[in-house]
Amino acid sequence: METPNKGAGLSNANILKLIIEGKSHDWKEQYILGKQVRELGQAPAESETFLAIQKPWEDELIGDDDKVDLARPGIEQFYFRPVLLLTINGKIYKWYEQFITGLEVKQLAGISVEDHLWLAIKKPWEDEKIGNEEKVDLARPGIEHFYSKPEEPKEVVITINKVEYQVKPGIHTVANLKSTGGVPSAYELEQVIAGKLTPLKDDASVEIKGGEQFVSHVRDGSSS
Repeated sequence: METPNKGAGLSNANILKLIIEGKSHDWKEQYILGKQVRELGQAPAESETFLAIQKPWEDELIGDDDKVDLARPGIEQFYFRPVLLLTINGKIYKWYEQFITGLEVKQLAGISVEDHLWLAIKKPWEDEKIGNEEKVDLARPGIEHFYSKPEEPKEVVITINKVEYQVKPGIHTVANLKSTGGVPSAYELEQVIAGKLTPLKDDASVEIKGGEQFVSHVRDGSSS
């Protein structure tokens, strides 16, 4: 059943015009609520109401209880956009297009572009890794669930006794460095800092950023 125009039967001087989804309607009040726009325009259930704004400004999302002044210059134009839901790291988000790219998912949730993005798939199937430019169809049955994982730090190169080794950056214990370089635990390990050898205690740790140099030797009994 078609919703009758609210301004029917009024004089033209008291009628305000608005456009909903390209169709003109009459209204007898200065203000109209978002829910009244939806009723008048017979909005689809899974949609949200937008007020068209002159470019380059973005169109305005109108909630059910938001008021719009129809007496302002010009004729206000409204439209409805279907709402698609998705979750990212357990939080629900809204999207208004059928497809979304991996990059758009990250931007929506404030995730680093460098992080890995995954689309959860019903078990026993494996989750799907989503690239930044890859598109996912949100109009399929059910809600798509995404989650992210920080990118693993890239390995850097250090040298131990003039041999290069690839390790992850971060804090490494002296014991770990000895193990990496095949250095006997009883040997002393020293780091080359500003061209000088600096002895490292066995229980010490070193921050590795890449390019560090180490040498080992039999303890001479003079170092602690």
